[in-house]
Amino acid sequence: MRYKFDFPVETVNRLRKMFTAALLLGCALGTTPHAAAQHIAAPTTPAAITAPLGTSVFLVGHATGTQGYVCLPQTSGASWTANAARPEAALFTDFFGQPVQIITHFLSPVTSPNENAPSVLAFGNATWQSSFDSSKVWAQASGSITAGSDPSCPNDGAIPCLLLQAIGSDKGPGGGKLLTKTTYIQRLHTKGGAAPADGCAIPADVGKQALVSYTADYYFYRGNQ
Repeated sequence: MRYKFDFPVETVNRLRKMFTAALLLGCALGTTPHAAAQHIAAPTTPAAITAPLGTSVFLVGHATGTQGYVCLPQTSGASWTANAARPEAALFTDFFGQPVQIITHFLSPVTSPNENAPSVLAFGNATWQSSFDSSKVWAQASGSITAGSDPSCPNDGAIPCLLLQAIGSDKGPGGGKLLTKTTYIQRLHTKGGAAPADGCAIPADVGKQALVSYTADYYFYRGNQ
């Protein structure tokens, strides 16, 4: 016996998105059947940005965003300085040929610091928030390499590649904890995002702002289970 079901296109798309989101969340948390879960190999990187032993990658996001800059006065003239309040990006994972947003990257105050947090917290720190359960992790850079200096960071003139250590995390409103186990984050394969080459050289330029597009891969690590 054959059955025919005619669902509206909108319903099919919605069901597909729900399925892929559930599959991704299950893989990240290790709750999917063994056959469905995917092992994510840690990338080969220089020691300065390699996560410590005893950790493993559980999630990867391909980011598209902007890095903000502000023109500030210097001893001689002026120069572009990274605006700490303006990193913004969306992280995606590809499922069945379709990009699915998994995380939003922005700046926010650390509301739940851990033992690695500095004694005096900045007004805001780099934040990653899950698009599925709204859990968060905050991190600060602990290592850096210059773009173009290694295959893991191959693009000359881009923003640096980083190793960041988690300094706090928080569950989502519904108790979700997808990102709360994060211990380290790598920013690799950066492209773009560097300060503009001109537009900030003389005192009259002070106060100008610029947003520069960038892409990167973010690898999320947690302690081995």
